[in-house]
Amino acid sequence: MQPDQEVISRWTGSAPFWEKHREIIRQLFAPVTQALAEDGQIGSQQVVLDIATGPGEPALSLAGLVGPEGKIFGIDPVPEMVAGARRAAERLGIRNVQFDVAFADHLPFTDDTFDAVISRFGIMFFPSPVDAIREILRVLKPGGRLALAVWHFAERNPFHYSLARVIDRHVESPPLAPDALDAFRFASPGKLREMLNEAGVVAAGERLLRFTIQAPISVEEFWTLRLEMSEKLRGKIATLSKDQMNEVKRQALESLGEFSTEGGMSFPAEVLMVTGAKGRST
Repeated sequence: MQPDQEVISRWTGSAPFWEKHREIIRQLFAPVTQALAEDGQIGSQQVVLDIATGPGEPALSLAGLVGPEGKIFGIDPVPEMVAGARRAAERLGIRNVQFDVAFADHLPFTDDTFDAVISRFGIMFFPSPVDAIREILRVLKPGGRLALAVWHFAERNPFHYSLARVIDRHVESPPLAPDALDAFRFASPGKLREMLNEAGVVAAGERLLRFTIQAPISVEEFWTLRLEMSEKLRGKIATLSKDQMNEVKRQALESLGEFSTEGGMSFPAEVLMVTGAKGRST
């Protein structure tokens, strides 16, 4: 299977669940959306591109920042995700957004179109990140900003490990290749920043964002949410017998209890914000 098709296949099955849980997912990652807006220097009347927008985030959350005279474009390679994003925009009555099916390394836009390009937890799944970054530079205006959010190490993010560790005790998981299309592909500080340098990004930088992932849901609801969000976790769970599944769920709910509060689930989290700009012509 070609890498692009692999990405589509992996995420197509998750698209209905990401749409179903759209509002909770928006809340979970709102601090990352805010950091992208800040690092991308997004403001009124700008034209902004959100790559790997999924069911429309963070594009829809940022539409108010650019205002009615600005425009947010969101692209995703998965048609079902884009359809969900369009439904959300219609339901919310947000008019200054447009969603299209497209790949990051082949953007359907003319040169020098965007004031800023952002991606939240997307570039880890790009088959060729350097090619995608070069394509992003092509569509950025001179001086335009690029802001990318990627997960820091798994062991710093119980949102992931609290459930994954329990499942991995019961399901054999072979080690991933160093550059596998995985959520933690760019967890090592400097790895993605060096790719930005290689692609020709100006003033590439990186910062560690520490924040809290919060949602007003129960431990049981979080168990369902994480399984439905993750094709990888669903695939592992599917290999278990009913008795094994019941035991995994019992252990998982016990593990997740550590992060349950009166207001819902609350996880400390760490994300790398990797940024840069397109050079200005002289």
